[in-house]
Amino acid sequence: MSVRARIVITALALTAAAGLSSHVHVATLSAQQAPAAAAAAGPVFEIRTYIASAGKLEDLHARFRDHTIRIFARHGMKSVAYWIPTDQRNTLVYIIQHASRTQATANWAAFMKDPEWMKIAAASNANGNLVARADSYFATAADYSPIK
Repeated sequence: MSVRARIVITALALTAAAGLSSHVHVATLSAQQAPAAAAAAGPVFEIRTYIASAGKLEDLHARFRDHTIRIFARHGMKSVAYWIPTDQRNTLVYIIQHASRTQATANWAAFMKDPEWMKIAAASNANGNLVARADSYFATAADYSPIK
């Protein structure tokens, strides 16, 4: 099983364990895997997995705790849940919700240009990047899912 498949399965299992539904349809950025109309419709959930650089996981948690979540909210990115996998070192998995796939693109563009975020990111990465690798997947809720 690929690393990508394991990450998605882990995120979905964690979602189920958190009382949300494990019945979500996972869509990727590929237009071949999801019709463009479905990808643009909302809401969409973005499952993100960050692998922290060596020795930087606690700093990454602090950045989310103290700044990132608040800035996400300012840009229409609703925090659903954040997890620390128990079987993967230096890893943070989280899900955010966007009004639509189109809005997700706009939300990220605004977030990346946010002056406060730019200052926080520069300061927190001054001694090396906090994140060594980031993966992102989009999903829409199944019609029978308790979370929509």
